[in-house]
Amino acid sequence: MLQKTPGDPFLHYARALELKKLDQLEPALESLAQTIKLDAHYCYAYYQQGQIFEQLQRPADARNAYRTGLDAAHRAGDAKAAGELEAALDMIS
Repeated sequence: MLQKTPGDPFLHYARALELKKLDQLEPALESLAQTIKLDAHYCYAYYQQGQIFEQLQRPADARNAYRTGLDAAHRAGDAKAAGELEAALDMIS
């Protein structure tokens, strides 16, 4: 599906989640970066980035992902995503 519609951010996001399940964290991060490149307001991609960075023990990168996602959530008016990103940021800070 991704080959047919490479510009679909959801497909990149879904791919990232599958890669994360398989513990292929670096490729998952690449798919999340592509998701965000295609749609900077895809708030949950930032959340997943933060989660993976935490798994990789990269707390500064995780905080940055959560903060950037929080900004995107506010711009998109997505209160639910903002709350989840804020909670993740509080947990790591």
